[in-house]
Amino acid sequence: MGLWTLLEGLLLLANALAILNEDRFLAPRGWSFFEFSRGKTKSLKGQLIGLIYATQYFRLPLILLNSICIFVKLVSG
Repeated sequence: MGLWTLLEGLLLLANALAILNEDRFLAPRGWSFFEFSRGKTKSLKGQLIGLIYATQYFRLPLILLNSICIFVKLVSG
């Protein structure tokens, strides 16, 4: 397992977190931003909610990183 494979895996994980919909998936399970803003930021659940929302704000850089990854895969085979 090389460094490139690890980076691809992290990119896939970031993509998975970025596409989670708050209304359809997160809020019914109690993982909404409202839960995060009530001061529960120190718990593991609060940290995961913060990570999910951070990746949702970085959708444009994720699109760029995905494009670079696809280009490298096409060139290198």
